[in-house]
Amino acid sequence: MKIQPDRLKQLGTKIFSAAGCNDAEARRVAHYLVEANLVGHDSHGVIRILTYVDFIRSGRVVPNQTIEVLQENEVLAVVDGRFGLGQTIGEQAMQLGIDKSAQHGVAVIALRNAGHLGRIGDWPLMAARAGKISLHWVNTSGAGILVAPFGGINRRLSANPIAAAVPSKNGVPILMDISACTLAEGKIRVALNKGVPVPDGCIIDSKGQPTNDPKVFYNNPVGAILSIAGHKGYALGIIIEMLAGALTGGSCSDPKNAGRLANGMLAILLDPKFFLSEQEFYGEIERFVAYVKSSEKATADGEILMPGEIEERTKTRRLREGIELDETTWKQICQTCDSLGLGKEAAALAG
Repeated sequence: MKIQPDRLKQLGTKIFSAAGCNDAEARRVAHYLVEANLVGHDSHGVIRILTYVDFIRSGRVVPNQTIEVLQENEVLAVVDGRFGLGQTIGEQAMQLGIDKSAQHGVAVIALRNAGHLGRIGDWPLMAARAGKISLHWVNTSGAGILVAPFGGINRRLSANPIAAAVPSKNGVPILMDISACTLAEGKIRVALNKGVPVPDGCIIDSKGQPTNDPKVFYNNPVGAILSIAGHKGYALGIIIEMLAGALTGGSCSDPKNAGRLANGMLAILLDPKFFLSEQEFYGEIERFVAYVKSSEKATADGEILMPGEIEERTKTRRLREGIELDETTWKQICQTCDSLGLGKEAAALAG
């Protein structure tokens, strides 16, 4: 079924409000989840509603939290998210970094104990829209252990996203948002809900054999996700654990923390105006983008895109056509609505 984004945001806001979030937080969480669907990252979209509400009910995530600044100076802050919803905690932490970098040219934010931060690309985009360059490394401290080490078959690392964005003077920011593993766990969940296989070379079963069956990943014993590019992605994942887990004061992946999903994020923000003039910076960005795109195309009808352009095109199309939800995901949303006394609201949206 297809649902218009605004209506889906309205339903999401009602769901999180009924689950215990204040009005501002309920709107914020719904906004970021629907935004993930809009740009084509369904793995981090409204498919997460059921999980987030379960987290709130069980006390693993605490609504309406504010970050606690544990240590700071002019350019650095170590902050604790106090297990608040990641869409709130992430926004607060990034605003602190934006403010510091605007004053001093650089900021380093070490965030620990945040609830699921959602689509990590949202945070460098927030910085880029404020005119800042930023780099982000993210891990989970326990419940998100999903990835086998290179040469092994058991889960030992989290998915370990890395994201960065560069502002653009007259266009959308250039955005990189990837993981050190072959695909996000949420994409396996999307495949499971849709009843389709995952791509080749992404996951293994509990014995280390390749599989395309998403159910195998969730079996008992469980399967695992593989690193991107073999040993290279594994090395990247290890470094991300060090930066986002150890350095933030949260934790690297640790089975002792498996009862609660908490994200750590190390973010570095840079304000270009402290380095060179705005004309010089944006002029070089425009020149380089044009140079890259001037390459001869691999196919007659092909084109060369900047990182982030596909997402913007997908957003434009889905704003016009609506967001497609598979039957299983919609059923889970409806079940969540029923449990919160919002069954009529879900039925009206489906109608």
